[in-house]
Amino acid sequence: MAACPICKKNDAVAEFKPFCCKRCADVDLHRWMGGQYAIPAVEPPDDWEQVIEATQDGDTPTEFH
Repeated sequence: MAACPICKKNDAVAEFKPFCCKRCADVDLHRWMGGQYAIPAVEPPDDWEQVIEATQDGDTPTEFH
């Protein structure tokens, strides 16, 4: 059985899995809502709109040849 990711106890409850209790689940939610956790994102290049428009028109930009 995996330990609770917040308090590290080994007694996860099915209702709050993978957490051991509602408190730990709420702590995790608060961390997500507060911005402490983040999923990294990759920003598209500045000319992304031009690339999309060119491919929709049937033209293929030279860097894709």
